[in-house]
Amino acid sequence: MTHARNTSLLETLAAWVLALLWILPLAFAFWAAFHHAGDTTSLKLNSPIVLDNFYYVWSIAPFPTYFLNTFLLVSLILVAQIVFSALAGYAFARYEFPLKGLIFGTILLQLMIAPEALIVENYRTINMLGIHDSVLGMAVPYFASAFGIFLMRQTFKSIPKELDDAAVVEGASSFQVLLKVYIPLARPTLLAYGLVSVSYHWNNFLWPLIVSNSVESRPLTVGLQVFSSVDQGINWSVISAATLLSILPLLIAFLLFQRQFVQSFLRAGIR
Repeated sequence: MTHARNTSLLETLAAWVLALLWILPLAFAFWAAFHHAGDTTSLKLNSPIVLDNFYYVWSIAPFPTYFLNTFLLVSLILVAQIVFSALAGYAFARYEFPLKGLIFGTILLQLMIAPEALIVENYRTINMLGIHDSVLGMAVPYFASAFGIFLMRQTFKSIPKELDDAAVVEGASSFQVLLKVYIPLARPTLLAYGLVSVSYHWNNFLWPLIVSNSVESRPLTVGLQVFSSVDQGINWSVISAATLLSILPLLIAFLLFQRQFVQSFLRAGIR
C-alpha cells in the first residue's frame, strides 16, 4: 500500500513538473507582452503593465489579413482532409479490391517521409497549376493525409459490420451508410484529428514561407517575421505581443472547449 502511494505521489510530482516546463515559455510570453522592453527579463512584480506593445504590433502589420489567410488555410485543409480521409478509410475498412494491401502500404510509407523532403516537387507542382502565392497553393499539398486515412480506417474497422447490414436492409446506399452510420460514430476521432490538424497548420511556417510572396497571401506565421528583424534589434516585448495575438484564437478555443477536447482524445484512444 505504501509503495503504491509513493508511486502515485511520484507520478503526480512528475506531471506537475512537466506541466510547469510546458507552460513556462507561454508564461514568459505573457509577461513580456504586457511590459516594456526594459522589464522583460527583470521579472519585477511591481513593473507597470502596459498595452503599448499590442497597439504597436497591430498598427505596423495587417493582422486582419493574416488572420483571414490563416483561417482560410486551416479550413481548406481540414475540410479536404476529413472528406478524403473518411472516403479512403471507409473503402479500406469495408471493401475488397485489387492491390488493396499494396496501396494501403504505400499510403503508410508516406508517414515515414518528412514533408520538407517533398518541398521541391510540391513547389514545382503548384507552379505548374498556376496557384503560386495563394492560400490554395499552400493548402493543396496537405489535402490528403496518410495519418488521417490510417486513423479513419482503424476507427471504421472497429464499428460492427451488423450496422452496415441493418442500414442496407433499410435501403441505404453505401454513401448513406458512411454519412449516417460511420461518420456519427467516428465523431470523437474526427474531432481529435481535426484539433491536431488545425494546430499543426495554424503554426506551420516553412511551406507557407516558400509559397507566399505577398502580404495578401501570407498567414500569421510568415507575417510575424517583420517583428524579428536583426538589423533593428530584437524586441522581445513586441515579439511576445505578436505571438500572443497569433495564438489567441487557439487559446480561446481550448479554454472554452477543453472538456470536449480531452474527451474526444480519450474516446479516440479507446477505439
